[in-house]
Amino acid sequence: MALPFPVADEPDEITAERGRKMFAGPVEFLKGVVAMSGLPASDRIEVCFAGRSNVGKSSLINALTGRKAIARASNTPGRTQEINYFTLGENHYLVDLPGYGYANAPLDKVATWQALLKRYLSGRQNLRRAFVLIDARHGIKSVDEEIMTLLDSAAVTFQCVLTKADKIKAAERDKVLAQVRGKLAAHPAAFPELILTSSEKGDGIATLRAVIATLE
Repeated sequence: MALPFPVADEPDEITAERGRKMFAGPVEFLKGVVAMSGLPASDRIEVCFAGRSNVGKSSLINALTGRKAIARASNTPGRTQEINYFTLGENHYLVDLPGYGYANAPLDKVATWQALLKRYLSGRQNLRRAFVLIDARHGIKSVDEEIMTLLDSAAVTFQCVLTKADKIKAAERDKVLAQVRGKLAAHPAAFPELILTSSEKGDGIATLRAVIATLE
């Protein structure tokens, strides 16, 4: 019997090249958004990245785009409460959502950011997929499940991307994958394929690029 939520295969040559070309083109920071009124027009295909603090989101976006500092990692958890928009070529937006699960962020800021996130997820018709980043060493935590439940209710398809896959041994990875699969089974908006990545080693980057390039 096939495993639920299998790890995505590497793309074929044509699809891999399509992804490579897309991310080899211009990628520019467009704006940081703090209110729905600041969102750009919904005239491009949009994908967003969500993840809790220290999951490696900035490193992954930098690896995808082949730029060292397109997504700046803040050393102060909870400081960035903006939805950051990047243009990808002529037809796509990459959206970097603020990190969640910060213990030290002020409660009023957390509440404001959660309200903005809910409105964003419910109101972007051009949002094709959310990528929820999960640390391969730790699996899905309760704060991750909160965002997944929000994506379920907004009917936004999300795909789990495991980061830092090079930091664990194969046996441990299998345990984490089993935990992730078990948790995802409860979420109707979960896309039925996982992507394993390492920003440091480059693992899974071509796969993720290809996935984004083929969304329509």
